[in-house]
Amino acid sequence: IAGDLETQLDALKKLKMHYVEMRGVDGKNLIHHDNAKVKEIKKRLEDAGVALSALGSPLGKIGIDDPFELHFEEFKRAVEIAQMMEAPRIRMFSFYVPREAPDWQQRKDAVKAKVLERLGRFVDYAKQENVTLLHENEKGIYGEKARECKELFDALGCKNFRGIFDFANFVQAGQDTLEAYKLLRDQIDYVHVKDAVSGSGKVVPAGYGDGNVAEILGNMFDDGFQGFLSLEPHLSDFTGFAGLERGRKSIEMEEGKKLSGFEAFSLAHKALISILHEKN
Repeated sequence: IAGDLETQLDALKKLKMHYVEMRGVDGKNLIHHDNAKVKEIKKRLEDAGVALSALGSPLGKIGIDDPFELHFEEFKRAVEIAQMMEAPRIRMFSFYVPREAPDWQQRKDAVKAKVLERLGRFVDYAKQENVTLLHENEKGIYGEKARECKELFDALGCKNFRGIFDFANFVQAGQDTLEAYKLLRDQIDYVHVKDAVSGSGKVVPAGYGDGNVAEILGNMFDDGFQGFLSLEPHLSDFTGFAGLERGRKSIEMEEGKKLSGFEAFSLAHKALISILHEKN
């Protein structure tokens, strides 16, 4: 919504939301603030009646061949902050891998082993510290598609290592989301709600792209899903949605208008609420 916490909290209040998956706040990712700032942020959240659904860390967003030990220390710091914030869930990734490299097929098994070794260290520490790591599927990382995500969960899955289902990221990676849900349904504890258009990868409000958001959310509810739906619009860098339609509904906006952070978030919120009303 915005870089500063005050604007974020004001927007959440207007939309009657009481949880936030905190990432950037006051110029840094939460995990890069010192203890004094973390305590200040926690107090301001509590005063506003807001808690963390998860700590939105960038952990695992490095190349698989990049140095790991300093990153592991950053991971341990993220765990410490999650505990300070009383937010036992941490969003993370499974490392960028060189799929476009000429020797990818020769290296694939070795890269997978390295991914599992590094993630295994994360998971072992998470078990020790009683936090839950939530793996997000994202284009370019090892677990960008459902099959690779399942490999990770088959090897390491437990109550401390679970999955995030991100509709738009799967679309952008060329993964059919219905197939992904069938494969991963038992591993999903958390959902990122944003949609995307196949081919262009353009992010659009939930239900207006090719992520099958309404159908999959309906399936999730039927399957007893009890986790968070984390609204992740990524719309503020787009201009206009003229002609964008879902069923009989269309989004009417001034052509070429650039959305503010709050406008983008409100638009995404409205689209999700519409789907939830349909499913109830």
